Amino acid sequence: MPRFACPDWWEKLQRGETPMADVPLDDARAAKALAFFNRLCLPDVIGNPALSEACGEWFKDVLVAFLASADPETSERTVWEALCEVPKKNSKSTYAAALALTALYLEETPNGQMLLIGPSQNISARCFEQARGMVKLDPQLAKIFHIQDHLKTITRIKTGTKLEVKTFDTSIVTGEIPLLTIVDELHLLGGKAKAPHVIQQLRGGNVTTTGGQMFFITTQSDTAPKGVWRTELNKARKIRDGEGGPRPIMLPVLYEYPPELQKEEAFWRNRENWPFVLPNLGRSISVDRLVADYENNGAETKEAEQIWVSQHLNIEIGLGFNGERWIGADYWAGAGQAGLSLDSIIASSEVCVVGVDGGGLDDLLGLAVLGRHRETKCWQHWGRAWADRDVLRLRQKIAPDLLDLEQVGDLVLVDNIEDEANPEIVEICVRLREVGLLPEEDGIGMDPEGVGSIIDALIEAQFRIEDIRAISQGYKLNAAIKTAPVKLKNGKLQHCCQALMDFSVGNAATEPRGNAVIVTKAQSGSAKIDPLMALFNTVQLMSWNPTAAQAAAVRIPDNYEVC
Repeated sequence: MPRFACPDWWEKLQRGETPMADVPLDDARAAKALAFFNRLCLPDVIGNPALSEACGEWFKDVLVAFLASADPETSERTVWEALCEVPKKNSKSTYAAALALTALYLEETPNGQMLLIGPSQNISARCFEQARGMVKLDPQLAKIFHIQDHLKTITRIKTGTKLEVKTFDTSIVTGEIPLLTIVDELHLLGGKAKAPHVIQQLRGGNVTTTGGQMFFITTQSDTAPKGVWRTELNKARKIRDGEGGPRPIMLPVLYEYPPELQKEEAFWRNRENWPFVLPNLGRSISVDRLVADYENNGAETKEAEQIWVSQHLNIEIGLGFNGERWIGADYWAGAGQAGLSLDSIIASSEVCVVGVDGGGLDDLLGLAVLGRHRETKCWQHWGRAWADRDVLRLRQKIAPDLLDLEQVGDLVLVDNIEDEANPEIVEICVRLREVGLLPEEDGIGMDPEGVGSIIDALIEAQFRIEDIRAISQGYKLNAAIKTAPVKLKNGKLQHCCQALMDFSVGNAATEPRGNAVIVTKAQSGSAKIDPLMALFNTVQLMSWNPTAAQAAAVRIPDNYEVC
């Protein structure tokens, strides 16, 4: 089994155990770390109890695995990184501060640097006050550590190594490479465009001789995971599930329900299931207090509930719980086909149609190609999108998502939509026409709003107006919105596993309109669903059972002469 894989993580949660793989330890170092950690006292609790009693066993498991891992053959450290996802009010910031002090005490490297980073000034100040308070409560620790309040720095007197508490900013990458970096509330960095760059720079210590560790501790985000948070969360889940390679360096400790149960609202609304993801129950948190807060605040509206369950139960927003989500989202992931591409769709299809959904400077221009397999008759989808670079400024909230999509090649950022995107759309349509896969009529469907320049470009490329069909939107698209989920569920609509579509599908919500439903943006207009709307346009066209204009595959030049 790959290192750090924990296939029985859900069973462990149900038994009240820490949901992580067994990690071989340096027993002497583990005992030293635990002894120091246990003597630290809570500075903001009546009676200042020691962590030996006040801390749940779950975090002590994480602590020794992170600070005292050792390969049984080489005695080298195996855990270089850890991601601990735990719901709100489980003392994660306090425990992170205590872990930082413990690491500082254990570290023998002289004049090194450690960082305890919060995503905001309030969070970083809170971390410093907790660490400072723990030292102040123990006279013996005052002989070990020197505190500089104005610099938010704690120094190990013996070694000169410093623990600096900082607010996340690009400036923290300057200077030394940290021996240890602890990032509190990683999910809040998902909206920062520079966050991936900063995290990668901080990781530079992992390849030095002395080595450097990274420890992430966070709750789930109250919007769909994005940016660096989505990247690290997906990585941790793959490692946990045994899909992260044979020798990963990140230890995942994720307090969350399995994806299928996150979608079962009846399951997570049942208070008997809450303790599974609340490791500090009975210490910093109680079910009774949670129930009262949920009933008075969390259950007030669907939007309030969505935020509450993401923070207190780690329910992921997006393909999991998303209020009135588009029902097709439940079957989207299962319909993906590894290896499917535009080229393979063209090679295996008997007919293809194209859908386009355009917008302004703060929108995406979405394109979909839907082919009908010549043997199985299965519908096969491929998508692409373009956006003016100004969208990164106009929609800063989703800028990290868009940059991620650009990196994987699903989204193209351009300086001029008409000059750069339109020719690519025409090129794809021409390619389908030249191989004889477009229907005689109605092969290209689009929302008629804001697509005038695209139509002009298609006409200039010798497409007829009969080739282009205006697809009515709103409630008139109801048939396509309902047809797609049925085909996704029964395997008759497959797709290319594109991040662009995962993003778009996860953003989609539905609203009833009379006897119909319409698909809308789920997050106050900032999220984008244009590539999904382009797919719906193709579903509408394909539902009319088109036949390819095979004769178009052979074109006779105008100057052809019979000899």
